[in-house]
Amino acid sequence: MEPSVAERRGTESPPEPPARFARVTRLARALRPPRGRGRRIAAWCAIPPLATASVVLGCRAADTDGITPVPQLLAFLPWLLVPVLLGLLLAVAARWAAGCVWALVAAAATGWFTQPYGSPAGPEPSGPVVARLRVLSANLEYGGATDGLLSTLRRERPDLVSVQECDVRCATALDSPAVRESYPYRNIVTGTPAEGSAILSRHPLRNEEGIDATLAMPRSVATVRGQRVHVQVAHPMPPEPGGVDLWRAELGRLRAYAAGRGDEATMVAGDFNATQDHAAFRSVLDTGLRDSARVTGASRTPTWPSLTAPLLGVQIDHVLVSDTLRPRTARFLDLANTDHRALLVDLDLYAAP
Repeated sequence: MEPSVAERRGTESPPEPPARFARVTRLARALRPPRGRGRRIAAWCAIPPLATASVVLGCRAADTDGITPVPQLLAFLPWLLVPVLLGLLLAVAARWAAGCVWALVAAAATGWFTQPYGSPAGPEPSGPVVARLRVLSANLEYGGATDGLLSTLRRERPDLVSVQECDVRCATALDSPAVRESYPYRNIVTGTPAEGSAILSRHPLRNEEGIDATLAMPRSVATVRGQRVHVQVAHPMPPEPGGVDLWRAELGRLRAYAAGRGDEATMVAGDFNATQDHAAFRSVLDTGLRDSARVTGASRTPTWPSLTAPLLGVQIDHVLVSDTLRPRTARFLDLANTDHRALLVDLDLYAAP
């Protein structure tokens, strides 16, 4: 006698779930919050640091600086490893598989973006070396480091100097007979202690109209061994809360200036208030200028704040140069009474193509 339908249904094994359904089930189990009160608390505590790091890394990947507080956090991008590792430890404690994967992906992205941006020095120019130049860039913090600057000028004897935050004391000191003897050519713009800037040169200068900005960014053309070198001071406003658009706009003016120089020897030096992790600064580099610190292998050496540098800080002071100016060395100098470290670059000036 054949078994009834009910008997057949009771003896038949249930059908195997489709493979796709099985994969979805495994994913759902991985994403499921961990069991136990302590584990759930650890998982919830892991979310804020991982989410914060992910937002900043997402903006970095999207090539945008976003809105406050993203631009401020982007400046410290390598230090995102701290909240990421905290999130990983909490996810491990919670036995939260999805949280562990999330943290590992964020750590890998941070490591990837920590790499130096832009290409190192390209092919060496075909022309001969016309001159060897030493360039100094220093932010004096409202003129407080004027004495340190004067000592550095006597000791290091740079050929071209870019000074930011040069107050009245600074301007008076740079106009003294002793300084004039060594640097007979200058372009000094005075203003409030933060606004003043200056260009000093051992070579003849022709001063031009600088970039229109909140803080003075003067411009000059130096004649070195018969060759013109365009020198532009950089000092855009910092990306403070409520001032990100202004910061972005002033960096955009620096980019427009750099893009308009073509093959001419060009140098943009100063306090950019930006790091390689800011899209607005990378757009300046994308015009073809190279960061001297990057070329010499020091792209992550901090210049601000000097109180904690070089152990902790960010590099916001840069000397950017065009192809016919080839950096050989870059050194970071500590000056008293300023929150910035000075940057001293030795480079070769090649004949124009």
